[in-house]
Amino acid sequence: MAPTPLQTKILEEIHLLKCSLLPGELLEFIEQATLWSDLLDAYALDPDGASNPATDVPPAHFRVKIEASADVWFEVVYGSGSDAEPGQVQVPQVLVKGDSLGRAEQARWQEKVAEAEAASTDSEYPLYEMISAHILPQLHAYLEERAIAATVIEAGTNGAHAGLGVGGSGSRQTTSSSASTSRSSLRYHVLFVSHHLKSPQKRRSLSQWSHELSLVGLAKVGYPGVIYCEGAQEDVEDFVGRVRSMQWLALRLRFVEPAPAPSSPGAQDGQRGRWAELEKVGEVVEEMRRLGREQFVVEMGIGSAGTVPTDK
Repeated sequence: MAPTPLQTKILEEIHLLKCSLLPGELLEFIEQATLWSDLLDAYALDPDGASNPATDVPPAHFRVKIEASADVWFEVVYGSGSDAEPGQVQVPQVLVKGDSLGRAEQARWQEKVAEAEAASTDSEYPLYEMISAHILPQLHAYLEERAIAATVIEAGTNGAHAGLGVGGSGSRQTTSSSASTSRSSLRYHVLFVSHHLKSPQKRRSLSQWSHELSLVGLAKVGYPGVIYCEGAQEDVEDFVGRVRSMQWLALRLRFVEPAPAPSSPGAQDGQRGRWAELEKVGEVVEEMRRLGREQFVVEMGIGSAGTVPTDK
């Protein structure tokens, strides 16, 4: 039995949100966790949801958090409710939680949630935009500020007992110089996820840049957008700058880092400069498998190890 349009809308947005999460960011169902996890997995494999139940599905209740922090996280209740108009999805409720969160701090974060909600009202996917483009970036900034403050305090405490040592500065300069010398030999890769990728101009630019910079990569068009490429470090960094310079709705950089050896021997032989444009998540997984990079999309919730392209 196919899901109702309301369930499809909810699953679509939660799936989009889950795919946008960065490493260390978690989405966990709280109530009816097994049911909603199964529904979301089924939706990821088959958005038409032919095998999903259409009745007796409670509102989705889940938390979004950063794994390293227990101080602040966000609980979401998303679904049709008794006060919703027939055929309408109830506005998602986003509540601030934390193990040691004081009232004043909780109120401050709840204000940030209200501001994010107001900024996302015109979006086709307001909950997705609220969390991915507003709330999580602010939480990361908050945690970084705390970490910097803790480092400054620790440095001040230990400063009287620490010194550069003889030749210490020169040693660092040598290391930096060595890193600079080897920079061009490093191979990097990058993964972006966006709300969508539909613009013909963007698609042409991505393909053109990949050939210009001799990058191996792919772009998944539609909803959500996925962009992956690999090549020399300076070329990948150039590509990242060009992508960011374009106008996007909730573009998220999942990673840009040194690329490990392909998991499949010879996976990239003869593929220098190859660019693929795909339409389905399953095709992304298959192409990444061909490149020996499947784990980088599967581990982040984009598709699954068993996903294969379909002719639908």
